[in-house]
Amino acid sequence: MRALRRSHTSSSSSSSSSSSNNHSSSSPWIPLKSVLLVVASSSSASSIFSSSSDRGNFKSPWSRRKRKHPLTPEQWKNFFTSDGKLRDGGAKFFKKVRSAGVDPTIRAEVWPFLLGVYNLNSTSEEREVLRNQKRKEYEKLRTQCRKLLKGNAEFPELKGTQLGEMNFYDNTENAVSNEKMEGEESGSENSSCLEDPPKYDSSDSELSSNAPLAENIDDETSSSFNDHKTEDFSTWQRIIRLDAIRANDEWISYSPPAKLDISYENANHLANQVGLKDYNHLEPYRIIHASRLVAILEAYALFDPEIGYCQGMSDLLSPLTAIISDDHEAFWCFVGFMKKARHNFRLDEMGIRRQLNMVSKIIKFKDSHLYRHLEMLQAGDCFFVYRMVVVLFRRELTFEQTVCLWELMWADQAAIRSGIGKSAWSMIRLRAPPTDDLLLYAIAASVLQRRKLIIEKYSSMDEILRECNSMAGQLDVWKLLDGAHDLVMNLHEKIETISV
Repeated sequence: MRALRRSHTSSSSSSSSSSSNNHSSSSPWIPLKSVLLVVASSSSASSIFSSSSDRGNFKSPWSRRKRKHPLTPEQWKNFFTSDGKLRDGGAKFFKKVRSAGVDPTIRAEVWPFLLGVYNLNSTSEEREVLRNQKRKEYEKLRTQCRKLLKGNAEFPELKGTQLGEMNFYDNTENAVSNEKMEGEESGSENSSCLEDPPKYDSSDSELSSNAPLAENIDDETSSSFNDHKTEDFSTWQRIIRLDAIRANDEWISYSPPAKLDISYENANHLANQVGLKDYNHLEPYRIIHASRLVAILEAYALFDPEIGYCQGMSDLLSPLTAIISDDHEAFWCFVGFMKKARHNFRLDEMGIRRQLNMVSKIIKFKDSHLYRHLEMLQAGDCFFVYRMVVVLFRRELTFEQTVCLWELMWADQAAIRSGIGKSAWSMIRLRAPPTDDLLLYAIAASVLQRRKLIIEKYSSMDEILRECNSMAGQLDVWKLLDGAHDLVMNLHEKIETISV
């Protein structure tokens, strides 16, 4: 499977030649792997929504509600005490984000709390100490990347360079003469896969100010790579750069204007620092974006060598780098994001299989008629939503819709980490309990909304697969979330009991 992933990812242009005619053969994963690499075509398939079975006795507070406003800067400010601690342990904060998301102007401030970079009980002073500590740890990772790059004949231009840390957008005019800008602002988009958990415990709660995520990074990264072939990192380097160049530019309209007002000289300088190639066709802001992706994804591959870099990871990082200007902050937010999402990129794919199995169960319990039809088409395992699971709806939703869904998903996960919403009293007050698997309920809702079309028109899994791919740009994320929360209300306890 590793060869399959790398052969697809390393191709200079995405190819969709693989056929899915043999879905009933012994290995249904082959066509689905190729699906992940195919950006959904813009062919307009009319979206058909039909109400599935009865919504049940419980009504989600999101159902048919008047759309609420997202968390505003003023509300965000009022959630803190005078010393910078979140009030009520973050309960009101989570409730607000769960209902409407976050105002775009404060996402860079809010996301580190949702992704566990900051302890919810930390003060402003403690967070500043942690921020400086995490910046240094990221610098160590980038320095280690430089050492590995120096020995790679494929990137001779990187020999002798220093990879430092800075916010590129703070001083673009002096960027060329400032050596501190070296590979910090780079980033990358895709990587290859190994298995097993990384050196951190995915069950950890927020990073404390005195407990760095990766301790003794220099020693750990060196010993980690003693257990893996150096060729793995070289392969990741090559694939990351190819994928970074191919990154789409949908995020552009959501970035501050200052991020787009960049000269070719500054962009080229940064690209050279991270060994980016074949980027002359890109605009300066896209060169910067690709360079940042390279730097951050390389650092993550070093930080978590069991996963390294896999196809699809760039889809998850790109929104973070579009919103967060500081590379070290974007990196640690990505680490927090990957604590849950990393299981999507294991070579054994056990995490993916578990999630597909859960989507299948949700559909079975909610709509037995639809489920029986899927079984008849040998699609009861729900492999046709593989791409949605792996890249968390990134290919099916617009940029803004994606981050809205992710913010609600992160708020649920953060609430669970903090112990909020577990008691019966909290469940009554919040109505729909937080769940670690809001994404899976949303995926099931997207299928259920098309039940009539699937039952009446489709006679093979290939047709359902094409329908799922055609959802890109056709979904209303809030209707999707309404359906997901209804499913949580009615099926959460049953699904959780069976999953245990």
